[in-house]
Amino acid sequence: MRTNVGLWWLLAAFFFLLALVYTGWSLIFYEGPAVQRVEWVGSIALLFAAFMAALIAFYVQRVHRVQGGELPEDRLTADIDDGDPEMGEFSPWSWWPIVLAFSAAVAVLGLAVGTWLLPIGIGIFVVAIVGWVYEYYRGYFAR
Repeated sequence: MRTNVGLWWLLAAFFFLLALVYTGWSLIFYEGPAVQRVEWVGSIALLFAAFMAALIAFYVQRVHRVQGGELPEDRLTADIDDGDPEMGEFSPWSWWPIVLAFSAAVAVLGLAVGTWLLPIGIGIFVVAIVGWVYEYYRGYFAR
């Protein structure tokens, strides 16, 4: 976690330095008044990238302080089993996530091509989400 914090702060500083260099370069390259010479889109995009990296670095740093101790990934003497938490119960045989992804694809295609596909995508979504939630209540794997 400490390494992640350092990398994110380094990335934020890199983007901020790059924004300064990019703005200076555009001032040197273009002719005219200073306001017209700055290429604003790239300068603002790089500045926002620096702010976003700094936001992530700040968040990760706060989480690291609150968690109270090092994670197993940060210790050199840790075994693989030390960082192996219980992730929950998943159905490796389930086809419902694929149907759910298909419903999202149909809905987005409906937004791009024609709005008549959007209700079809929403209908497939309802069927897929109900099937995924209730797959343990019927059939071979019922409890």
